Amino acid sequence: MSSLARPTHGRMIGGVCAALAKRFGTSATTMRVIFLLSCLLPGPQFLLYIALWVLLPSEDKAARTAW
Repeated sequence: MSSLARPTHGRMIGGVCAALAKRFGTSATTMRVIFLLSCLLPGPQFLLYIALWVLLPSEDKAARTAW
């Protein structure tokens, strides 16, 4: 598994679904559909998306700050 960072290419809004898809080895489209279906359930999905958008580093920034 790769590290969790928002990619610079292939993102739609914030790159959160693309980052999760890359991390878990699925396609970005599949992860986006799962997120949209999860929005039908009660819960803080949008708040979690925004939090991950803010907290996850962009891929180019993560490469510069790597150990």
